[in-house]
Amino acid sequence: MASREHHITLYGKPGCHLCDDARAIIERVAGELGVTWEERDITANEDDYAKYWEMIPVTFIDGVQHDFWRVDEARLRAALTA
Repeated sequence: MASREHHITLYGKPGCHLCDDARAIIERVAGELGVTWEERDITANEDDYAKYWEMIPVTFIDGVQHDFWRVDEARLRAALTA
């Protein structure tokens, strides 16, 4: 079981099909494990856009970059339950 202290942040943008895929995986895993998560739209912040526009979706766990371009469900689950 994951610690409820974990937090996932997904950086993406509207219309990004990889972001849609990542969101679905994160919603499922976070929901099953009781982990909080948020999504940040990189088009709403110039700094986020400059950092991540070529890498979205970008996933962070507890403020540390975990994945980019794709979210691997097994890898995400393992990181949250380790």
